[in-house]
Amino acid sequence: MDSNTTAVSDRSAGLAAVDLSSQTPTKGRWWLLFLISIMYLICYMDRANISVAQGEIAREFGLSKTQMGLVFSAFAWAYAIGQIPAGWLGDKFGPKIILTSIMLWWAVTAMGTGLAFGLTSLFAARFLLGLGEAGAFPVASRGMQPWFAQKERGRIQGITHFFSRFAVAVTPFVATVIMNRFGWRAIFWTFGSIGIVWAFAFFTIYKNKPEDSKHVNQAELALIRGRNEDGTIKPANLAARPAIPWGRIFSSPNMWFIAIAYGCFFYGTYFFLTWYPTYLREYRHFGKDQLATVAAIPLLIGMVGDVVGGTITDFLYHRTGRLKFSRRIVAAPAMLLSGLFIIPAATTTDPWTSVWFLAASFFCLEMVIGPAWAVPMDVGGQYSGTVTGVMNMTGALGSSLTPLVFGSFIQRGEWVQPFFVTAGVMVVGTLIWTFLINPERSVVEPRS
Repeated sequence: MDSNTTAVSDRSAGLAAVDLSSQTPTKGRWWLLFLISIMYLICYMDRANISVAQGEIAREFGLSKTQMGLVFSAFAWAYAIGQIPAGWLGDKFGPKIILTSIMLWWAVTAMGTGLAFGLTSLFAARFLLGLGEAGAFPVASRGMQPWFAQKERGRIQGITHFFSRFAVAVTPFVATVIMNRFGWRAIFWTFGSIGIVWAFAFFTIYKNKPEDSKHVNQAELALIRGRNEDGTIKPANLAARPAIPWGRIFSSPNMWFIAIAYGCFFYGTYFFLTWYPTYLREYRHFGKDQLATVAAIPLLIGMVGDVVGGTITDFLYHRTGRLKFSRRIVAAPAMLLSGLFIIPAATTTDPWTSVWFLAASFFCLEMVIGPAWAVPMDVGGQYSGTVTGVMNMTGALGSSLTPLVFGSFIQRGEWVQPFFVTAGVMVVGTLIWTFLINPERSVVEPRS
């Protein structure tokens, strides 16, 4: 970043018209986006590594597939429990201190998985990891709220989740190398330690408001905030420690439509973080030498979907000014296509055809992520951490069902049926996006 950039103070921003015609905007917000995207990558590496090690863990501890499904769900249950408290803390005390604390917690508990010695300790380790990691994404969204204009929200959410899917794609390669050389426990110790490094970097660099950053000049701040009619930069609409309007949030039908639709989305994605490698190995009979590459295909293609969906929704909003249209027109068709593609993926007899249909399904599903995560910022304002926490809590509850449903069917040798359940869930999500979600209706302001 340019060392000669001009820091902007809260006192001067918005109080006087400034001639910015000769000032080149800095790129401080994009460097911040990169830093937060790295957090998403680390988060999903910690989340996905157990799918690589689960075979060795199950053999060492003598666990059935149903028991492993319980272990997978432990993370999701705790992840759901921690969403709202963590989002509230991010709104109340600011993202800087809360996100740093969250990252340190989850780094230590991720390393703790490597110390497990049986079902109970393994369940406890994954539960604590989910509890610690719960607030990462809601607080990160709250942290990006004052740094980006509304017309950039879909794209930034797509980019951050691009990194999370990249993590899931590369984790099998990295984790397998570590496991083959040092054993499965070393996977968790290695990935967990990376989170500690990130926490210290974030605490050093991040500011709760771009006005306080030396890497943001007035020209960039004008792009973020917009200008008043007299040319002054609009101030941030963020109270220091706002009182959360719990009643309005929880009584808002729009809030619950957003949350349930995300639960449908998360149900579909969680298969790829839990049973997907087992599906490829035990049902599609891919060999060990093929497994890491084949497992990465849908995830790599899904990364493209993250960026495509977020970019399209922002482009349409910029061109039409119609927020509801620009979010719905991307999310609803994408979720429907995801459900349709998963049926031939499950029923085909050809392993490679299954992989490519799964990739198509995941691409479409990931197109939903940009609109889905932009909407809480649209409807939540300065309470977007709490609103996102409510949405992500419901998503985590939805995802907690995925390993249990798949595990119970797989235990009976039935690999096709659970995909039909997933397709049905996608149809429900499509209907909610099409008819019920309204990104233009606040869930925190009094309803007129």
